[in-house]
Amino acid sequence: MIDQQLTPLPEPAARRWAMFCHYSAFFWFLAPMIGNVLGPLIVWQLKKDLDPFVDEQGKEALNFQITVSLALMVCGLLAWVLIGFPLMLLVCAVALVLTIIAGIKANEGQNYRYPFSWRLVK
Repeated sequence: MIDQQLTPLPEPAARRWAMFCHYSAFFWFLAPMIGNVLGPLIVWQLKKDLDPFVDEQGKEALNFQITVSLALMVCGLLAWVLIGFPLMLLVCAVALVLTIIAGIKANEGQNYRYPFSWRLVK
């Protein structure tokens, strides 16, 4: 049997702020097309020095929301040929589900990496 070292869970405050990094993307409802990026960016910038876990999850949330915004822009262009509208709904539904999952995982202290995310912020 392989001896595995258990890594300690981040502090409750760090887990909560990491969760807020993900859930701040719902700022999109107040400021469409920019709120989903501004929310994680602001929370990450304010709390990234609190804990490495918050820094990592904040970058992950920001990168995913940038990817979602770019995908929605492409869908907007494809709307001229009518395929963009169903793709836009699909992108929004997937983003909603993945953001909720990421927030739950972050609150549990687990590192979450979004699939399909273009990691621009390192």
